[in-house]
Amino acid sequence: MRIVLGTCHHDCPDSCGWEVTVDDGVATKMRGNTSHPFSQGELCPKVNHFLERVYSPDRVTTPLVRDGAKGSGRFRRATWDEALALIVDSVGDRIARHGGETVLPWSSAGNQGLLQMSSLDRRFFAALGASTTHGALCGSVAKAGYAATTGTGMSTDPTTVEHAKHVILWGTNTRLTNRHLWPFVERARANGAKLVVIDPVRTITAEMADWFIQPRPGTDTALALAMVNVIVSEGLIDRAFVDGQASGFDDLCRSAEEWTPERAASECGVAADDIVTLAREYATTTPAFIRTLIGAEHRANGGMIFRALACLPTITGQWRHLGGGLSRSVGSWFNDFVDGSVFDPDRVPGVRSLPFTQLGQVLTDSLAPPVTALFVWNGNPVITCPNAALTRKGLERDDLFTVVSEQFLTDTAKYADVVLPATTQIEHVDVVPAWGHLNLGWNGKAIEPVGESVANTEMFRRLARAFGVADPLFELGDDDLVDMALRGIDSVELRERGFVRLPNADHRLFADGVFGHADGKCDVGGIRYEAVAGDAHHPFVLLSPKQHSRFLNSSYSHLPAHGPREGRPYVEVNTEDAVERGIGEGDIVRVGNDRASLTLAARLSTRVGRGVAAVPFGWWDADHDGTTSVNDLTSDGPTDMGGGVAYHDTFVDIARI
Repeated sequence: MRIVLGTCHHDCPDSCGWEVTVDDGVATKMRGNTSHPFSQGELCPKVNHFLERVYSPDRVTTPLVRDGAKGSGRFRRATWDEALALIVDSVGDRIARHGGETVLPWSSAGNQGLLQMSSLDRRFFAALGASTTHGALCGSVAKAGYAATTGTGMSTDPTTVEHAKHVILWGTNTRLTNRHLWPFVERARANGAKLVVIDPVRTITAEMADWFIQPRPGTDTALALAMVNVIVSEGLIDRAFVDGQASGFDDLCRSAEEWTPERAASECGVAADDIVTLAREYATTTPAFIRTLIGAEHRANGGMIFRALACLPTITGQWRHLGGGLSRSVGSWFNDFVDGSVFDPDRVPGVRSLPFTQLGQVLTDSLAPPVTALFVWNGNPVITCPNAALTRKGLERDDLFTVVSEQFLTDTAKYADVVLPATTQIEHVDVVPAWGHLNLGWNGKAIEPVGESVANTEMFRRLARAFGVADPLFELGDDDLVDMALRGIDSVELRERGFVRLPNADHRLFADGVFGHADGKCDVGGIRYEAVAGDAHHPFVLLSPKQHSRFLNSSYSHLPAHGPREGRPYVEVNTEDAVERGIGEGDIVRVGNDRASLTLAARLSTRVGRGVAAVPFGWWDADHDGTTSVNDLTSDGPTDMGGGVAYHDTFVDIARI
């Protein structure tokens, strides 16, 4: 028996440390690493059943070649040699006809390890001359908006919330999606801090708040500007900090002047007196801490929301104090110590870049050259991309050759011409930079790959050899690649302990008043609010929250220990709205718009406000009618910055069937 240390790779801020017990080459137990300073030995309901995922009888363990219509899910087993030969012939023929840009790589955050998320793939696709992508489904908008104000992607260490006296959890369901931060919040409360939760949904986190504020979806910028209005008009700013460290303050004041508490109350659905009290408490309590994640970014004005939030600790000087400031993602803290640029290729200038979030449009628009070869790994775009029907339509094209690397036959893999078997996290080596704490995680290889599955790095080594790509990087093993990328990190300690705290982790961000812009100041100017509204035919704003504790995006709903325990998909609607439409608890309703419709059971509650319909995200097509999911309804419109997607600027109608 041996114990192998690892780190969770999922798209989650917690990046938990774990221990895998291995007997005779078989993983028999997985538990949390009790010495990990953030996760402290606890794993979530998803990863507690991870070994069932590893050894699932439904896992893809050999290459598969399509043996039926695209989308039918009919495949036959193939050898690696056969699969690679088919890929080389099919993709090579398309490159010969259209050039390298006919190839499109599409990879998301299904694995957030340094190597397995993105490393050798960069060299491989550059060698083919493939198209590139820009934007992201999550995170890029929040980062762009926040950085537009502060000048950097760096945000406050979230664990310093334990020192705060006033805590605002803004648009983040901490107890569900950032569960290991919750003990730090509780420590602050034990020391007298007040906890305020601001969210359009009364989440399980909101239920624990001292004060829950429920604005209408997408009105966060108006609420923040109204807070600025009160703080400025009542003289509650930190004048010395503003004069020395802020630029654009006069412009901010002009914007905020338009957003009185009364006007914001009408727009946000929050009482004017509550807005005044919130602003006063935040500005006069030191230290005050704002924690947010990515929930608010999925709007056309998503970047502006984060621009506005970053102004609040600036005009009040909360950055000065331990336990003050604003925490979003801390992924940028790792840049000095984990250098992924070592994998960057020398690219030919002018290679086209296509929008990552609009895969359906990319595959169905008349492009020159067209995309005729698609590689997908670390993602399930049929379920996670907006306007899903258009994505399916693109994947059905006869002239499109699609390669998918996967662990299971997902809704996307069903459209593939070739499916390549992928390892799980305990079957390969990696390091995992976190974005919710400041500990770099090690992930050891606990078992040999199940069946013929391979790590992403090994997949691209095999593809490179098959295509004749000559690059010495493909000759290096994964341990060598890790060591290439580490800077100022004791790699021996990392492997032995399973984690290393970053050397800069005790730095207090912006406490010295120096921000990331060239002038060293925080740019609080340019904050504007514009609403996006529905119409008489589609009066409900659609939210697709991450609401199930056993799901992680689309990664778990199909597994026996996860999907069945969460029941079935449903739509949650405010009780008053339901009564007006003659809808009762459990009634079957149609939720739809011009793109698509879903047939769902109705749940009535006051967790969501008037005019809101919430359909939890993560269910596959088979859990609906076999051909649709919630993202068939969602808008693929762009955000104001960051190359994101305005999922929640989607409007629907609800009617009893």
